[in-house]
Amino acid sequence: MELVSLKTFKAVVELGGVQAASKHLHTVQSNITARIKRLEEELDTPLFYRKGRKLELTPAGHTLLDYAEKLLQLEHQAGIAVSQVGEAAGEIRIGSMESFAAVRLPGVLQSLKKALPKLKPRVQSSTSSQLVQDVLEYRLDCAFVGGPVDHPELLTHQVLVEELVLVSAKQMEVADALIMFREGCAYRERALRWLKDKGEVNTQVLDMGTQEGILGCVAVGLGCTLVPRKVVAQSHYANDLNLEPLEPEYSQVPTLMVTRKDVMSMAGIEALLQMFADSLPEWESAA
Repeated sequence: MELVSLKTFKAVVELGGVQAASKHLHTVQSNITARIKRLEEELDTPLFYRKGRKLELTPAGHTLLDYAEKLLQLEHQAGIAVSQVGEAAGEIRIGSMESFAAVRLPGVLQSLKKALPKLKPRVQSSTSSQLVQDVLEYRLDCAFVGGPVDHPELLTHQVLVEELVLVSAKQMEVADALIMFREGCAYRERALRWLKDKGEVNTQVLDMGTQEGILGCVAVGLGCTLVPRKVVAQSHYANDLNLEPLEPEYSQVPTLMVTRKDVMSMAGIEALLQMFADSLPEWESAA
């Protein structure tokens, strides 16, 4: 099996079809179809059920996808290992919660660039649950997520503890609504537990896609939210917001860096961990 065929197969699965995969891989659809056909001939089994333009994985396809992800990750790791002989270079794929990306990650990346100038970070943000899944499926080398995280295939490294605060509008009547990130956000889960324990079962929960969007809606009285204190401090809306402390069981949320157990150590990840170890008191006091 050629790696390019496995990359093609994986792209078709993840993007939902031949047309999307061809755009992503910058090739014509006939090349995608031909590579999938050669894979099926080589393995002597169909990989997809074809229902018009819709493709669904067969049991064999599901098995191949699992191995394809592992093989392609090994290729990625081999490239990194070779490029890091002598001096760390290449790429590191970093995932981050939106709030961490907004207020913590810029300083982290600046320090990483100074320590390893030839290493190129590639960053994406999402919810904690999605980031954990991306690490598990080898799409990210590491991710900064809200804890706790307990998975047998993952290593977790606590880098700091964020303090969540209850945020509402100053001098304004606030609607009976909680404004949070979409499902999968660690802070959302903590906020919903806080509501449940308070007995506020009828409070409306509104979803927003960005941290500043949430705080902007809170600032005009559309609802309240639970976010890290440092996020509010750095927001454009800080002067329009009222902060209230929460009990430690709701306010103290660890931020973890998660990696897979079965991948080789990377200079970039080791450098990140050392940065946090060296500056942990400073991070904790800024939380």
